Amino acid sequence: MPGTVLLHDPRPVQVESIAQAARALTGLAGKVVGFIDNSKPNFNHLVDDLAEILKTRYGVKSVVKHQKSVTTIPASDEVIAALVRDCDLVITGSGD
Repeated sequence: MPGTVLLHDPRPVQVESIAQAARALTGLAGKVVGFIDNSKPNFNHLVDDLAEILKTRYGVKSVVKHQKSVTTIPASDEVIAALVRDCDLVITGSGD
């Protein structure tokens, strides 16, 4: 039975420019860390614990948390833009 097969490459996109690579962090002291909570059970507890550790042990200035309303839908472009603007590092996660 002939048909079309669509194949997606699962590898991450490579850094395209030196400017992007220069954004690598050398430390966390004084930085703002963002979290995208995918709204699965228990991730909010993990984020709270990680935020406390990042502040007390690594000198993170502040933590920004965004919880998605639905697990299966990506964060909106507006949320991503705000995190890029306000954070030095963003961690996205999953719970259960």
